[in-house]
Amino acid sequence: MKPAAKLKPVAQSPPRVGLPEIFWSWLGAAIGIGLCAWLSSQFFEPRDLSLFIGSFGASAVLVYAAIKSPLAQPRNLIGGHIVSAFVGVAAWQLLGGTTWLAAAAAVSLAIVAMLATGTVHPPGGATALIAVIGGQQVHNLGWLYPFIPVGAGALVLLAVALAVNNIPAGRSFPEYWR
Repeated sequence: MKPAAKLKPVAQSPPRVGLPEIFWSWLGAAIGIGLCAWLSSQFFEPRDLSLFIGSFGASAVLVYAAIKSPLAQPRNLIGGHIVSAFVGVAAWQLLGGTTWLAAAAAVSLAIVAMLATGTVHPPGGATALIAVIGGQQVHNLGWLYPFIPVGAGALVLLAVALAVNNIPAGRSFPEYWR
């Protein structure tokens, strides 16, 4: 097949979503991210911890706006973040003296681990990378990082997704639990 032939579209773009879908996606993201930030500032940051990492922004897009996607399902959200966090911490601990190598290992091996465990969640790649480039505060967490902020924060996002995504009659989350 010629290279140009591979670039031809094979499907139509999906239809745009309506205002109700936009509203519920906004509401879920506002509550989920807001709750993580509030809990972090009130309970975690006073103890030199956090409940907040950048990859949760991308998770919010999936679990509040792309709720039918296999990448947004609970197993993927929780498992993808936690598996990737463990990989990221291991990469930092083993290769941290060479940041570029630790970063490459963290993300690439997180992808392998998520594929192998059936927990692919794209923000997990960022979670692994944050374990390497997140700075001294993240490095000081060590093996706590997969649990706090990663696991606990992902559970907050999931709890809000379960509540908000099931309020309107036309939305249902999750598609499956496995």
